[in-house]
Amino acid sequence: MSRTYQATGINLKGMAIGEADRLLTILTAERGLVRAIAPGARKFKSKLRGRSEIFVVNHLLIVEGKNLDKVIQADTIESYPKLSRDLGKLAVGQYLAEVVLAIALGDQPQSELYELFLEHLGRIERVSEPRQLLPHLCQALFHLMAIAGFAPQVHHCLLDRRPILPDPDNPNRTIGFSFHAGGTIDLSALRDETSLPKIDSKLNPLEVSLLQGLGESALPATETGVAVELAWINLDRLLRDYTGYHLGKTFRSSTLVEGLSPLEF
Repeated sequence: MSRTYQATGINLKGMAIGEADRLLTILTAERGLVRAIAPGARKFKSKLRGRSEIFVVNHLLIVEGKNLDKVIQADTIESYPKLSRDLGKLAVGQYLAEVVLAIALGDQPQSELYELFLEHLGRIERVSEPRQLLPHLCQALFHLMAIAGFAPQVHHCLLDRRPILPDPDNPNRTIGFSFHAGGTIDLSALRDETSLPKIDSKLNPLEVSLLQGLGESALPATETGVAVELAWINLDRLLRDYTGYHLGKTFRSSTLVEGLSPLEF
């Protein structure tokens, strides 16, 4: 006898299957990743049509199957409509969804990841200026990495454990960032470069300051200007590359994010 269960989840991915069905990958709070068929969801008059779109949050009634589960009822709770109306917001949302798909687990509760992802989708939807997208993406990535257990160490040198303090009075000072070592390295304190792990990027004091603030619940307050915009561009690329390195994969939406910078050269 088939068993049914209830779950609350957000659609991360969907693909056509059969004549009119859709195969959904859903992040649920109660069961983590769930793959389920939404029968008839591609039919014009289907009740599941709109409820099976990406980023729609539903309270679900699902029946277990031998190979795939099946959605038999979906009541929409949230849908984030502003994401689909803005290409920049949509690109950021799709990229974060790919990262969540890579770190989420199935068959076990993922309430913390679920709540965090929804929180950041809401923040992205509320962004009022394009220049705010990259900072929000950077912080969302940092928080997701923290949950997954590979957030970089950014407050201490990974080699000697001394605090790394941004020095705005010394703009030429650089801090190294190593993917393999997992964070920041104070290059000025090193005497034996033969023991230095590979440095994948070098950060100026402004970039270090912004990076160190990403672990907080709110974004670090900054002034506007070209220097700040450039810093966020560099940090965005750094964190996306770092994420790909530790997850061992590339993300299709990453190329869409590359075009989000409001700066024109």
